[in-house]
Amino acid sequence: MRLPTSRGPVSAALVDTLRRTPGPLPDGLRDAVRAWARPDPADPVEVVHDEDLHLVLFVCYELHYRGWDGVDDRWEWEPSLLALRRDAESRFERALSALVGPVPALRPEEVPQALLALAAADDGPPLSTTVRRQATIAQFREFVTHRSVYHLREADPHTWAIPRLGGLAKAALIEIQIDEYGGGQLSRMHAHLFRDTARWLGLDTGYGAHVDAVPAVTLAVNNLMSLFGLHRRWRGALLGHLAALEMTSSLPNRRYGDGLRRLGGPPEATRFYDEHVEADAVHEQIATHDMCGAFAVADPEAAGDVWFGAACCLALERLFATHLLDRWQAGATSLRVLVPAG
Repeated sequence: MRLPTSRGPVSAALVDTLRRTPGPLPDGLRDAVRAWARPDPADPVEVVHDEDLHLVLFVCYELHYRGWDGVDDRWEWEPSLLALRRDAESRFERALSALVGPVPALRPEEVPQALLALAAADDGPPLSTTVRRQATIAQFREFVTHRSVYHLREADPHTWAIPRLGGLAKAALIEIQIDEYGGGQLSRMHAHLFRDTARWLGLDTGYGAHVDAVPAVTLAVNNLMSLFGLHRRWRGALLGHLAALEMTSSLPNRRYGDGLRRLGGPPEATRFYDEHVEADAVHEQIATHDMCGAFAVADPEAAGDVWFGAACCLALERLFATHLLDRWQAGATSLRVLVPAG
């Protein structure tokens, strides 16, 4: 994956620096990001839409996944780069806390029901309904372009939690992840199924092919998973995030599949969405009770973190859906750069 085009002064300096031999970051770059670590009165929604911030985080996080073409792998653990990432993360974390509000005090046995209530109360914009009933083929292609950043590595961020768990919670997470990875069969891996959808729509199916095209809010959705996944202290939030995805996935994916069929999508193009309808209905129960419930019982002090992770997931998904629907209603593209069909 090629290093992306910068979106501001900090990401420009970072991208330029990563092309060099690993070593201490320039003072100017460290000072610029250190300012993000200081408390500020910024609107949390504006932070989620901050292009420079989220490209910096995405570039740093990708070093822990598959890396960037032409970037020395030793940058992954360069202390000065980790310090820069920490300061950028602090601004993102403050915005997340402001978005979801106070975390309720929960007893471990209350966690599953609290997650179900959180999902039931979610009143996000009707993105899946709009896609099912009225999205054009160009808008569906845009939707898939946004989601490609996650779905082409689907499950990977949540897999970080496996070595950080034990007992029933670990077994439940592995059961979910096995399905995500197709039971070890390439043809059934969800990322592989998604490639079939993208290919039918004429999109580049390469890993990270559309990072330059998507806006900050799409990067933020992905950065949230990496933030939780790469920090052991956020392992409970990572589980809550996964539970929220599973609890709010089955019905929307049915609608996405129906929408693509309405637009002429053949079975191989809709299979990705159809697979999630049944699988995620099962995963919802496993994630809520066996994974999150068992984790909270084993680690009562982290029960609130599970709720926080789920709430953050739903909050960013609402902002993502709002962005797409607002842009489409205005007759404009939801992407930074229009991606034509190939």
